[in-house]
Amino acid sequence: MSYKIHKEGYVLIFATFFILAAILGIFYYYFPAVKWLHYSLFVIFLGLWLFVVRFFRDPVRIVENPSPNKILSGADGKIVVIEEVMENEYFKDRRMQVSVFMSPLDIHVNWLPVGGVVTYYKYHPGKNFIASRPKSSILNERSTTVVKNENGVEILFRQIAGTVARRIVDYVWEGKQIEQGEELGIIKFGSRFDFFLPPDAEIRVKLGQKVTGNRTVIAILK
Repeated sequence: MSYKIHKEGYVLIFATFFILAAILGIFYYYFPAVKWLHYSLFVIFLGLWLFVVRFFRDPVRIVENPSPNKILSGADGKIVVIEEVMENEYFKDRRMQVSVFMSPLDIHVNWLPVGGVVTYYKYHPGKNFIASRPKSSILNERSTTVVKNENGVEILFRQIAGTVARRIVDYVWEGKQIEQGEELGIIKFGSRFDFFLPPDAEIRVKLGQKVTGNRTVIAILK
């Protein structure tokens, strides 16, 4: 699998490099004889900078056999919720919720789990609770997208920022025609991806399971 650096990371990667280099230069200027401090800071700063670079890695994953009835994972991470809930923002009825938690070590690019037409999109500013907690779904900074597939079935998914994340970037809008597996956007530093599916959808994942965006099948629509 090939990787590239996501465009949303360029500014932060370069800014982090120059800030850390400047701090290292200041320590070297004021404490030129303390070599162990220079080496220690260099190793720590290098590790921090590489973490930032790694966070913005963007894998190339092509969906070879797209299907309107197959819901693919929109994110890399771990399944933390599978339950029937009341969805109050758009459907206002009972839905099966499946949630993928992304740790800071996971890839944070998100993909569209189904193709069709975007019938609803809304960004919500909010808090930054730990994204694995249930209340983060309605209180945290988040964005909600609804896609109607070619069979007329609407699927809602929600990106949720976490304790470290402060910005959700998306590339969809209402009325946009999209394909399964296209890039949806990116959440910066720790987050969650929620699916709200029809109650009769056949769930194909289990709690605690690791999933891969554009690869793992979350559910099959009846």
